[in-house]
Amino acid sequence: MEPAQTLPLSPGGGAVEGADDGSAPAPLARALGEGPVILDGAMGTELDARGVPTAQELWSALALVTAPRAVAAVHDSYLRAGARVLTTNSYQAALPALMRSGLSEPEARGAIASSARIALRAAARSRRERPDRVVLVAGSLGPYGAYLADGSEYTGAYALHAPDFEAVHVPRIEALAGEGIRLFAVETQPRLDEAQWIVRQVGRIAPGAECWVSFQTGDDGERLADGTPLAEAGAWADAEPGVAAVGVNCVAPGAVMPALGVLGGVTAKPLVAYPNSGDIYHPSTKTWTAAAPDQRFTAHARQWARAGARLIGGCCRTTPADTAVLARMFGLPTAAVGPEPRC
Repeated sequence: MEPAQTLPLSPGGGAVEGADDGSAPAPLARALGEGPVILDGAMGTELDARGVPTAQELWSALALVTAPRAVAAVHDSYLRAGARVLTTNSYQAALPALMRSGLSEPEARGAIASSARIALRAAARSRRERPDRVVLVAGSLGPYGAYLADGSEYTGAYALHAPDFEAVHVPRIEALAGEGIRLFAVETQPRLDEAQWIVRQVGRIAPGAECWVSFQTGDDGERLADGTPLAEAGAWADAEPGVAAVGVNCVAPGAVMPALGVLGGVTAKPLVAYPNSGDIYHPSTKTWTAAAPDQRFTAHARQWARAGARLIGGCCRTTPADTAVLARMFGLPTAAVGPEPRC
């Protein structure tokens, strides 16, 4: 494969601030230094609620092609609820998968790029309503296992030398960076070596960009899904200049405190926590039991903040209502945005 292209970053692209000139902390680092920052929540859950089907290989990414207005509406709903960081709907938007769905390569790259444009426009609408509020947009970079759509994002049971490994990751970073994204969420990572590889590619393709890395762990919160000690991952993140924050996501709420304890012992960087809702899935019936109020992830967020979490949000089966709970919890007002856009 040819070397990845280094792309210029548009000033103010991934954040409401201007370009970083090196004299001040970058936008995410600055925001995290000022107190807890609320991240958005699930995209697929909200698309399902709007009647947009996600039960297929591309999951929520197909909506970039079939229902972009619904994607925009989800972003808007999280901003209204009080989120200050949006993640692009690109977690499972991999070039090979999009092309298998019938798109040409230019169309597939365009679909990935559209995830950035949709989120950036939502942030701009919010900014027009409340110019005093910082809204950041992070390009979501899921693991190779998400592209495989076989559950291996929760095990890490795949090889980094797979023939299409780079084709999954590099075009997505290029497309997002090409739209001006300068903050990346390297998320739901079950393997340390893959997270390290992705962070290197971000640094090469989008020099100066920030990222956070969040790992997928077992229920004990002490090891990555592939068995790597979380302490090892945290120590790497602590020494990696391109990583602004590190934590866990797409885990059970009960795994968060142990994970934060491990990470807090090896890094002074801000920590990240955005677990699943706490709802219980029953594979035999393919149904869910909603978590009791004291078991829902929001019930534990204050404790996570005391343990060092500065970027706090939700993952699977979380909603804007949860985001509003978090915003009120930390004294962060909600924001109104304009009417649903035409995309």
